[in-house]
Amino acid sequence: MEQVRHALRVRHYSPRTEVSYCQWIRKFIHFHGIRHPAEMGENEINAFLTALAVKGKVSPSTQNQALSALLFLYRHVIGREIGELGEVVRAQRQQRIPVVLTRDEVKAVLENLNGEKWLIASLLYGSGLRLMECLRLRIQQIDFARNEILVRDGKGGKDRITMLPERLKQPLREHLGKVRAQHAQDLAEGWGRVELPGALARKYPNAPAELSWQWVFPQDRRWVNQKTRQQGRHHIDATIIQKAVRKAVQSAGLTKRATCHTFRHSFATHLLEAGYDIRTVQELLGHSDVKTTMIYTHVLNRGPAAVKSPADHL
Repeated sequence: MEQVRHALRVRHYSPRTEVSYCQWIRKFIHFHGIRHPAEMGENEINAFLTALAVKGKVSPSTQNQALSALLFLYRHVIGREIGELGEVVRAQRQQRIPVVLTRDEVKAVLENLNGEKWLIASLLYGSGLRLMECLRLRIQQIDFARNEILVRDGKGGKDRITMLPERLKQPLREHLGKVRAQHAQDLAEGWGRVELPGALARKYPNAPAELSWQWVFPQDRRWVNQKTRQQGRHHIDATIIQKAVRKAVQSAGLTKRATCHTFRHSFATHLLEAGYDIRTVQELLGHSDVKTTMIYTHVLNRGPAAVKSPADHL
């Protein structure tokens, strides 16, 4: 497993992907009685995937994620090419239409949130951010003069620029004022250093203590490095926002299965409804292929030719 982690990190896979792949590889090994993967191949992989689908009843995306983890293991750790494994089962992906809220529904959900939870949810809807993209924002990525948010290392390791809603500028300034005061207090107490990506902390030793590198949404409590005993702040945990949004959706009386990611779906759909070019929306969302963005054309209230149901003419 240490070899797997090294292979993932040298290829700069995300930490979440590393955790997920390692979990699937462990499950695969235990499924076959803790046999070494080098002793197994196509039959064992297919047996594991079949058990996931038939007994575990996992979704096609989950099944394919497990397959991707195993293919990575054999290609980059065991040293066997895909063709040598024979024919492996790959589930056919299902095309799902995303859940989208109306503007009134978005407003109703936001009215049941407050403080930084309201601000985060508002950015998810107003800027089309993914939850982790929002939580990993650093102060230097907010450009009030240009009304822009710079998203670093988004999904697929891509950077992009999206909009900063005008109505969120003042609440965000007030929030950052509190973050600035909190950071100053941390520095006065001998702490106030934040984790930096990659090896930037070695290249710029003073950067971790600079305000520009601090999280936009830091945790209330400081974490402690068990090795160095240094204290610092991480960003807010995603589960806190997910639970708050889930409760807000229930309080708003919505029957739709809305989550934090629903705000992003609603952002894209409402821009297309307003007549904005799909290529523009694609850039704001950070999609590599416009076909991914086109899924939102299927949930518009009106089609591209303003088609109405014949029932409306009765």
